[in-house]
Amino acid sequence: MNIELVKDVLLWCTIINYVILIVWFAAFVLAHRWMLNLHGRWFRLPEERFDSIHYAGMAIYKIGILLFNLVPYLALRIVLSHAS
Repeated sequence: MNIELVKDVLLWCTIINYVILIVWFAAFVLAHRWMLNLHGRWFRLPEERFDSIHYAGMAIYKIGILLFNLVPYLALRIVLSHAS
């Protein structure tokens, strides 16, 4: 496996994960009441708690994308640009 392939994989992982994050945010904003009712069938969650759980989940997911996808991709780009 060459370094260019790893760089491409990290780039696509970043893109795909950001699309997932955007879809999650869009569903949260546009279908908030439906999601709250759906989760309310399984758990007794006040709306404020439901919102904070999703907000924290999105924040942790975004940090994971940055740490495990974007930063390694940028590091490889920097290293490869100085190696040429």
